[in-house]
Amino acid sequence: QVQLVESGGGLVQAGGSLRLSCAASGRTFSMYTMGWFRQAPGKEREFVAYVHWSSGSGYSADSVKGRFTISRDNAKNTVYLQMNSLKPEDTAVYYCSAARYSGSYYSESGYEYWGQGTQVTVSS
Repeated sequence: QVQLVESGGGLVQAGGSLRLSCAASGRTFSMYTMGWFRQAPGKEREFVAYVHWSSGSGYSADSVKGRFTISRDNAKNTVYLQMNSLKPEDTAVYYCSAARYSGSYYSESGYEYWGQGTQVTVSS
């Protein structure tokens, strides 16, 4: 069982930056691929980024590529999402997720565990 707790959300002006953190419980954090998804009001949850458990490589959605960076610190059981050049359309609840078994990391179905979410609001 893995518990995920997100933090770092808030209100920021367009063009600003935020760093989201997701702290995970458990001793096998390094064996999980970690992802970030977001859900805007009235929209479905969508993939943002993931970082692979083995290679440590990060992959992101085209909508955030070049602006958002995912990273992980296995010693701290934490995954981060650095968000720069924020836009009003980035406003959403951001969710952290964990996948122990290989699957489609771009899809919600590929993840077994989810955090409660943190609100990010970008004002114009």
